[in-house]
Amino acid sequence: MTSNAASSGSQFLSLHLLETLVAVLPVRDENGAPKSIVYGGYERHMITSQARRRAERVHTRNRANAGVGALAGHRTGVRTREWALTTARELVSAHGWEWDEAVRTARAVIEATGLRFGDPAKKTVANLTKVLLFAPEDAGTRIAAHIEEQAATLRPWTEEYVTAQTAAAKAKKGARKGAVQDEPVEGTDTSAADAKLPVLPGPTRAAVLTALAPRDAVDIALYGRFLAEIADSPNVDGAVQSSHAFTVHEAEQVDDFYAAADDAKLDRKANALDFIDAADDAGAGMTGYQSLITGTFYRHAVLDRVKLRNNLRAAGMSAEEAEEASVAAEAEFVTAFIDAFPEAKKNSTASTGSLPALVLAFEGERPYNYAAAFQAPIDENPVDKDGEGPAGPAAVRRLLKHHAFVSRRRPDIRTGRVLTYDPRIDELLGTLEDTGALAVTSAEELTA
Repeated sequence: MTSNAASSGSQFLSLHLLETLVAVLPVRDENGAPKSIVYGGYERHMITSQARRRAERVHTRNRANAGVGALAGHRTGVRTREWALTTARELVSAHGWEWDEAVRTARAVIEATGLRFGDPAKKTVANLTKVLLFAPEDAGTRIAAHIEEQAATLRPWTEEYVTAQTAAAKAKKGARKGAVQDEPVEGTDTSAADAKLPVLPGPTRAAVLTALAPRDAVDIALYGRFLAEIADSPNVDGAVQSSHAFTVHEAEQVDDFYAAADDAKLDRKANALDFIDAADDAGAGMTGYQSLITGTFYRHAVLDRVKLRNNLRAAGMSAEEAEEASVAAEAEFVTAFIDAFPEAKKNSTASTGSLPALVLAFEGERPYNYAAAFQAPIDENPVDKDGEGPAGPAAVRRLLKHHAFVSRRRPDIRTGRVLTYDPRIDELLGTLEDTGALAVTSAEELTA
């Protein structure tokens, strides 16, 4: 398919967003601290693109599965290590298998296809694949249906596979034990430890690969997937590019001290007579610190319309089906970019309720990232003290000035569209003479 397939506009749809977050912690490092970067010589808070992409992908999937939005009725994917367990549950619920046999067969079939599993001796990981696999959500159902259909062949094959696998593991363990006790002898035969397992029947391997293939899962076409373990299972180069979000001003972090009350202790203290109050009833039940960040963030994402259509065509859709699905996917991509938010600390900070101060969308023949507009951090001091004032409005002025400047020099950029959920920003837009963008009132109007 050529770029003409993106008939609704230019190849790339660029999205830029400014949002102000107060006392949140949507992503953190291994020590529980906020993530940060140094940009323009100043430290900035950062929300990683991985956290944003997952939030957007799950938001899109949940809406589609609920029959809401442009992708209602379209298939989506699930990223998990539990495909053997998912297949086993389907064998039990839909085909009447016993659980132990279902798990053993599902794992053997999927493992023999090429995916590696955890240590069989460790129950917590024995039936989980080593890597997360992003596949259509009905993959387990399809694999289970094939296993049931070929049960007469796969039941004895599974017993042979598991027996050979157990023997090989014992031989390998014995070889390691011998190597510790005695120095290895050059030329020692270790073939027992590397015993070959019975090959999975060809039709079954083909059925598993078909079930795990991207097929018509629209979110796989959008966000892509990489599976190195099975060479003949297709990888997908995603159609969406996402940047890390960062604060447009210098980072400021708060280490919030908290004290959690022990209800039983306080109830006892409240109902006891003063003269029998115990010292043990004094003080909080638990204390600690949590890091919180506040700031106005800039983030950016791009949709490659041609790549999206090519991915859907490669997955088996006709040109007409791919076009229809791509238009729907673009609408949902924009919605998720605006509405989805990482859910870390969502109950204690209400972070998922935020709305962007500004969204800028425009089309072009290549992606455009406007992070450079904020290389010099915004100084929030009042204007009469040589500052730019509050970061939200100041960032809007900078972003739109940057866009207008670039637009005059890049003829491929189509007129932009801006959406705000902040009445102060809406008033500000009315005072700006040259923004290179038209104001709209809904997310749907941000796309061509």
